[in-house]
Amino acid sequence: MATDGGLGHAAECRGTSNRPASTPTPPGLPTVEVGDPDVARRLIVGHADSFSNHSSAPLAVDLDAGHPRTESITSAPYGSLWRALRSNLTANVLHPSRLGRLVVPAQRGAAEALVTDLRFATRRGAGAGGVVVAVRDGVYAAVLATVARLCFGDGVVGERDVRAMRRTLREFFHSDIDAGLLARLLHWRQWRYLVSTRRRLAELFGPVLAARRRSRRSSGGGISSYVDSLLDLRVPNNDADADGESPVSRRALRDDEVVRLVWEFLGSSTEAVVACVEWTLARLVTEPEVQKKLHRELTAASDQRKGQVSDERLQDLPYLRAVILESLRLHPPLPMIVREVGPEGAAAAGAPPPPDGTLKRSGGTRWRGRTRPDEFRPERFLPGGEGEDVSPVPGPKEIKMMPFGARRRHCPGAGLSMLHVGCFVAALVREFEWAPPADGGDVDLTATNALFVKVMPSPLRARITPRTSQSQS
Repeated sequence: MATDGGLGHAAECRGTSNRPASTPTPPGLPTVEVGDPDVARRLIVGHADSFSNHSSAPLAVDLDAGHPRTESITSAPYGSLWRALRSNLTANVLHPSRLGRLVVPAQRGAAEALVTDLRFATRRGAGAGGVVVAVRDGVYAAVLATVARLCFGDGVVGERDVRAMRRTLREFFHSDIDAGLLARLLHWRQWRYLVSTRRRLAELFGPVLAARRRSRRSSGGGISSYVDSLLDLRVPNNDADADGESPVSRRALRDDEVVRLVWEFLGSSTEAVVACVEWTLARLVTEPEVQKKLHRELTAASDQRKGQVSDERLQDLPYLRAVILESLRLHPPLPMIVREVGPEGAAAAGAPPPPDGTLKRSGGTRWRGRTRPDEFRPERFLPGGEGEDVSPVPGPKEIKMMPFGARRRHCPGAGLSMLHVGCFVAALVREFEWAPPADGGDVDLTATNALFVKVMPSPLRARITPRTSQSQS
C-alpha cells in the first residue's frame, strides 16, 4: 500500500510560494532533487514541519475541476484533516488485531484461488515441461479481491463489481497522458476519458455506498469495513482551528469525499503490491539459486498435513523477508517521495533558493549496498549483511532506503503491503517452479511509468511447473 508515503530511495522537494493548498502547482517551479540519504534524513526528520506536504497537483489533470474539492490522505496538507483521515485508517482498518482477524484469512483465500487457477492452466498446458503464463492479471485480481473485502465488507460487492473496479483502476493508473497541449490534441479520446474520472467513480461507487448503508441498517453492519469507518467519521470543519484550545466543529464526509478516499485505498493498496510481486517473481526467474533457497525455507516451515505455511510462520521467515526487501531495493514501485516546500521551509533547512525556473540536482549517492550493489542478493538483509538493520520504514537516525516513505508521512499501510507481498510470493513459489519461457525469451528488467508506479514494461512471462508436495528443491 503506497498511500501517503511512496516507495523509493530519494526525496524530491518542490519549492513553492505561499499559496492555498488547493491551488495547483504552476509549471516550471524550482525543484531540488535530493539523493543523499543524510540530507534526506535532515530534511524529512530534522525539518518535518516544513517537509510534510505532498505536491497538491500530482496529476496531469485536476479531477475536481468544476466541483467541490476533495482530499485523500496522500493529497491533504499536513494538518487536522490529514490527521483525522490517517488516524481513522490506522485505528479502524490497519490495526494489527484487524489484520489478523480479517485480512489474513481473505489473503489466504485469494492466494489459494490464484494457485488453483494456475494449476488448472498447467493441466491444460503441455505436460511435464510446464506452461508459460503471464501472471500479472491473476495477481492483480487476487490482491484487489482481498483489498475490496477490507474496503467494503462482506456481501456488498460481487464479482461483477470487482471486475468493474479492476478495469477502471487499470485504465486510470496505467494512463500515460501528460498535460501538454500536443498530447491532449493527439490523444483527445484518452484525455477526455481521464477528465471524466470523477463522474465515472461516482457512478461506480455510488450504488456500493448506498448498498452498504442499507446493509448497516438491516443487519447491524457485519464485519466493519473501511467504508463503515468513513461513514461514521467526523472531520474538522476548519483545518486551521483544530490545534487551538476552542472546541472544533466537525462534520460528516460528503459522498464525493468518501469516493475519493475509497479510490485512493483501492489503488494504493493494489498497484504497488502487484508491481512488487511481479518484480520479485521476475528476479526469482532469473536467479534460480535464490528461488531454491526460498523454496527450501517455505517447505521447511510448511505444515505437511495442510500443505501450506501457517499465517504465524509466514510473518517470521527471514529469507522471504530478505527477498522482498531486495526486490524493493532494486525495483521501488515509486522511486521518489515528493515534498512541496515553501521558501521559508527551504531556508530553515539551510537550502539555498534555486534560480527561478531551473532544476537543481544535489550531489551524493543513494544507498545501494556495499556488496555487489547491482546484483539481486537477498543475503545483504540477513544477519551479518550490510542491510540487516534495514526496515521497510526507516527510523529517525538513518535512512538507507524508504520503500514506504519515512517519518511523518510514511505509508500507514506498510505492514499490510508486506503481508500482501509475502503471502502471494510464498504461495506462488511454494507451489510452482518459476523458469524463463522455453522459447528463450529474456526477462525485461527495465521499468516504465504507470502514473504513480514503476512497473515492468510488459507482463512477466514465465514457465511454471507444479511442485510435488515432497519437493525440497
